[in-house]
Amino acid sequence: MDIYETDIPGVGRRFELELTGGTRLVAVLHHDGRAELFRREGPDADGEKVFDLTGEEANKLGSILEGAYFESVDVDELTVPLGDAILEWVEIDEESPYAGVTLAESNLREETGATVIAIQRGEETIPNPGPETTIEVDDYLVTLGTREEQNRLLDLVDGTA
Repeated sequence: MDIYETDIPGVGRRFELELTGGTRLVAVLHHDGRAELFRREGPDADGEKVFDLTGEEANKLGSILEGAYFESVDVDELTVPLGDAILEWVEIDEESPYAGVTLAESNLREETGATVIAIQRGEETIPNPGPETTIEVDDYLVTLGTREEQNRLLDLVDGTA
């Protein structure tokens, strides 16, 4: 990823990041702390202003992007004491074929290998739900399984498998 930096006399400094797919992100940082963000679709295209930030907003966004608030990890490289298993939160929307079905009827564990270890229903958490528990629209299934099992489960829940 290339970054281009240019002084803008009397204004501040301009930074341009080349993103994947040819898009460029342009940030103009003013001497007073304000920032303007633009998006360009190619090196010869005009920039489209995305938004303006006050100095305080620009500093906060910079801290967030730098990882001061949250540092992301590469989940493919993530190691946890669960071996190859990972936890996922899977949302059930109104289009899901599993909305209104009990866990026993869903047969999710047998179909995917992933296990539903809890259901988050609004403010309520249902730990270790039994086979008679009905899956409802807007539930989040907390599941445990390998990446491959989780992907199969997502495909089934989304109705794409």
